[in-house]
Amino acid sequence: MKLKNEELKNVSQWTHAGFQIPSYDREQIEINTKNNPTWIRFGTGNLFRAFPANIQHTILENRRADKGIIAVSGTNYHVISQLFQPHDNLTVLVTLKADGTIEKSVIGSIMESITLDSQNQIHWSRLKEIFSAPSLQLASLTITEKGYSLMNSKKEYYPDVREDFQNGPAAPLNYMSKVTALLYKRFKQGEYPIAMVSMDNCSHNGTKLKESICTIAKMWVKNSLTEPEFEDYLNNTNKVSYPWTMIDKITPRTDENVRKLLKDAGLEDVNDIKTGRNSVAPFVNAEETGYLVIEDDFPNGRPNLEEGGVIFTDRETVDKVEKMKVCTCLNPLHTTLAIFGCLLDYTLIAKEMEDPHLKSLVERIGYQEGLPVVINPGIMNPKAFIDTVLNIRIPNPFINDTPQRIAEDTSQKMAIRFGETIKAYEKRTDLKASQLTYIPLVIAGWCRYLMGINDRGEEMNISPDPLLEELTPYVRDISLGDKGPFHKQLQPILSNPNIFGIDLYKAGLGEKIENYFQELVSDIGAVRETLSKYL
Repeated sequence: MKLKNEELKNVSQWTHAGFQIPSYDREQIEINTKNNPTWIRFGTGNLFRAFPANIQHTILENRRADKGIIAVSGTNYHVISQLFQPHDNLTVLVTLKADGTIEKSVIGSIMESITLDSQNQIHWSRLKEIFSAPSLQLASLTITEKGYSLMNSKKEYYPDVREDFQNGPAAPLNYMSKVTALLYKRFKQGEYPIAMVSMDNCSHNGTKLKESICTIAKMWVKNSLTEPEFEDYLNNTNKVSYPWTMIDKITPRTDENVRKLLKDAGLEDVNDIKTGRNSVAPFVNAEETGYLVIEDDFPNGRPNLEEGGVIFTDRETVDKVEKMKVCTCLNPLHTTLAIFGCLLDYTLIAKEMEDPHLKSLVERIGYQEGLPVVINPGIMNPKAFIDTVLNIRIPNPFINDTPQRIAEDTSQKMAIRFGETIKAYEKRTDLKASQLTYIPLVIAGWCRYLMGINDRGEEMNISPDPLLEELTPYVRDISLGDKGPFHKQLQPILSNPNIFGIDLYKAGLGEKIENYFQELVSDIGAVRETLSKYL
């Protein structure tokens, strides 16, 4: 079996092999989509193929829509010519369920695929044609948080951005400049309304998108490269909106066991395809659970995505859902497992949930210390969310995610994942941050992790982090068995509000963390002994 439209006509071979395949008329849906596009998508990675594309696929299967998605790759142009188009824009989705079962589906909702290449006249003209269509309702993006950035760490505009400022919208180089240029085409065509929907996993993502677009437009107006009214168009909420969203679904790297399973089922298109510097597969594997919450702000109307499970609400509620997830109900638990998983030589997050100490630790952080101050969004039950995380999502043995990957950039995550909870305790009259036990234990564990020595006393690789050069020297000379005190070494870390969003000593936790750290470095095996003592 090959991943082609013509091959799907042999329905029996696919169903016999256990695949669900599109039952809708892709040929007609493609015609509808190209003639009257409603949804264009920037970013063609695994998350898109496993989640938003599957949402629209479900709606099409239920005969509740007559158009699909136009997919645009903005960074890896080869993925269009070497993966999407040779497979007629079809993708295989393998859903990995926690009970050990799997589902194999051919996702057919992508009807057209294009590159965001302003030098490719055919593709660039087609993109401008799409943005000229009055029917276009939304452009969604998943391009990573860095994709919206126009400046480097020194607050200097990137060279391609500076060049775009001077040259205008004709043939821009930067990703955000290209998106802005397409909006300029829509403005010129008739000031048609549209929703620009970031689906990147970062706080207030719509605002980040708007700031980038409006910065570029402002410079074009300043340099007399576009009309002043273009800026007004982008800032008019009745014309262009930038909804906030919260997206949550684990789509790990391609799993070799899944590849073998598909091959054994008779699918020939399972091998990675070299697309420029990267390799991608014609299939994606993902967990069953997924959440997509979107601020309901669509000036040109919107597709009926709620029929595929999307939750539409107001901006304040999206913000609450995002805070619930990253501050309490998921991300802090992931980081906890990442830190102690590395120290205890785990290489799979799911296996850590079989460790009674680690399982108890994340349960106590989530239920005992997080829930009392959780921001309840109203549309989701925080306890039920944690229940799903701890009982279904993280223990899923098919999700091939590692503590080493999740431990990346931990210094950039501490303020949100733990600092916000600590600050919430400080604001309450009935709670005190100094009463916390398990969150400070995790912070002490992170300081122990920065030593680069595992619990067996052996050298351990530390995952990439922008502050490693600053932080590791503080603990570099500490050896297992040292008695301390360690105030001199830890004080610069624990008092740094840029890391935790707060001075942990002022919160009454600095000394407690120092004491935990002293226990964690007391000997080989002290990490396990300390966990056993407190859990």
